[in-house]
Amino acid sequence: MTLGADSCSLILVMARLKSSEKRDAILQAAVGEIAEAGLGAATAKIARRADVAAGTLFTYFVNKDELLNELYLELKGEVYSRVNESFPHKGSLERRVKHIWVSYLGWAVEYPLKRKVSVQLNVSDVITAATRSRAAEARGLIDRTLRELGERESLRELPSGFAVAMMSSLQDAVMEFIAKKPKQQEMLTERAFEVFWRAVR
Repeated sequence: MTLGADSCSLILVMARLKSSEKRDAILQAAVGEIAEAGLGAATAKIARRADVAAGTLFTYFVNKDELLNELYLELKGEVYSRVNESFPHKGSLERRVKHIWVSYLGWAVEYPLKRKVSVQLNVSDVITAATRSRAAEARGLIDRTLRELGERESLRELPSGFAVAMMSSLQDAVMEFIAKKPKQQEMLTERAFEVFWRAVR
């Protein structure tokens, strides 16, 4: 039986979808393995968790370094998409910073394993400068807002990036307490931001 053009197109589309699903499964499996074993997680275990043959993993990623770089892009893309969604472009600086605060904490609390892996990838030498540059393309709104924050009079004499480091440390503390008392997530998120904003305004 000869397949028509429409049938062939459908098969090609289904093949691409299947390939996309396998790639996503490998990336999700990598999150699970790295969260448990660190960046030294074996590719064989990642493949097993993704329910694909070990050789199949290397059909999608040339080597483990490429897998980690793609995972870095995937996780950063998720965070930045969350922040960029409904970003209050015309809002006050306080409103924009709070949007970043709430959006990031929401993602981190919802996906603790992804956050754990993202933190490890952030400081890994395996992540190339080119990969970091690609990821940064999506964080323009964040960078501009935090740069404006750092230019406030209360922060001008402090080292560059001080406000961001303080924000990150306080967010870590918030996540630690939310993990202990998840029902207080909204209150902790709001009150901690108030503490942060009083310190930088």
